[in-house]
Parts: sequence; structure tokens; C-alpha cells
Amino acid sequence: MTLDIITSDSLAPLRHGFFGRQGGASSGIFGGLNCGYGSSDQHEAVAINRGRVAAALGLEADRLIGVHQIHSADVVVVTDPETPRPSADAMATNLPGVALTVLTADCQPVLFADPVAGVIGAAHAGWKGALAGVLGKTVDAMEALGAQRDRINAVIGPTISQRAYEVGPEFFDAFIAEDPSFARFFAGGEGDRMMFDLPALGLHLLRQAGIANAEWTRHCTFSDPDRFFSYRRTTKAKEADYGRLISAIRL
Repeated sequence: MTLDIITSDSLAPLRHGFFGRQGGASSGIFGGLNCGYGSSDQHEAVAINRGRVAAALGLEADRLIGVHQIHSADVVVVTDPETPRPSADAMATNLPGVALTVLTADCQPVLFADPVAGVIGAAHAGWKGALAGVLGKTVDAMEALGAQRDRINAVIGPTISQRAYEVGPEFFDAFIAEDPSFARFFAGGEGDRMMFDLPALGLHLLRQAGIANAEWTRHCTFSDPDRFFSYRRTTKAKEADYGRLISAIRL
């Protein structure tokens, strides 16, 4: 089956993609292109899936560079593709011939590019990482490699949308304590519940960083089970585990 690859003109001419779940070798609850070794899926199936992603980007599988994601604001500058995978949630590089990758299943995958400088970035931005500043710090790391922030384009890929992201009052309070203006990212739900707009927060923080352009592909992971994996959907269905989507960009 053909891979489902979402791209954006904003990241052109660099090869990149937000990969959906179609076209993979995994089966069962992981059915499709599960690219997460951290899942309980068969290792061999995940390896096949990652190989297909690498081939779509014109690379070998060992040139897919990722980090051990921990919902932080930590950013790694990739200078050597052989470096062991550290704990962090974003990367930046000016190294040709490698793809920066992030894994998600509702959190925001964000790809960055300054093609003029030859600098790229990738970030895993759930609410914790976004609130801690991972997006702005990715821009800072790219700038340190020679990018200009007013030339950087950033695209948020498939993520959970506001209509599917119900949270409690303590979640809302944590955001308001950080910045009262963040109230605009919440809408009323049932009872004391609220609906949180994660991609709107991401777009706000990216624009606040002063980059050239920030956009969201407007795909909701929760609402399209045929196309995307979703941690929250899996939790609601009381399934044992879930697949991980991969997003990647290369020079």
C-alpha cells in the first residue's frame, strides 16, 4: 500500500513529510506504519516501517535521527549521525544526508526549515513541552547554526484538535498561572470540563518566536482513526497500546 505523506509548500524545497498510518507492515492495534520502537509492536515490523519512511526520503534507515522524547524543552544540535540518542524533545542540524524525526500520537509534530541557510529543526510539542518553551528553543538552536529566524518556516502536523481535547479545571489553572492570556486557548465543555486548543497554542508560540511563517496542516489525530494513531483515542477504547506516527525533514 502507498504511504500517506502530508507535505507543506512552506517547507519546500526540502524533502519532508508527516506520515500517516497507511502503508505499513504492522498489524492489529498497530495496523499500518507504526514507527515507534517504544511500543509493544513487533520490532521487525517497526524496522520495516522505518525503512519505508527512510526510502521515501531517499535515505537509509540509520539516517533517521530521533531522540528519546520526555515532554521537555530540551533541544539537541545534531552534528554526527552516529551519536547515541539522547533524552530531549527537539533537534536542529545543518548536516546533510540525515532526517530529523519525531514520533507522536496526539502531541504536535513540528518541522522547521531555513533552506537558505541550510538549517532544519524538528520538535515534539505536547502541552508540557510547548509550555516549557520547546518551540522557541528550537528556533534558538537553529539560529545558532546560522539560520535567520525571520526566514524560518514551521509547520505543525497532525495533532489532536480542540474538539477532541477535553481537560479538567486543574489543567486550565496551570495555564492561567503561566499566562492569563492563555485563557483564549480554552472553550467551555460539559460541567467543569474545558476543550483545549493545542495547535492554536503552538501557532501562538511559534509566531511569538518571530519566525517568518507558522501553520498547521489542520489534521486531527483523534478524529481520523483510519489515517492516524491517537493516544487519547486508544485510552478511551481501553486498548493496550498504540502506534506512533513519524514526521521527518532532511536537507
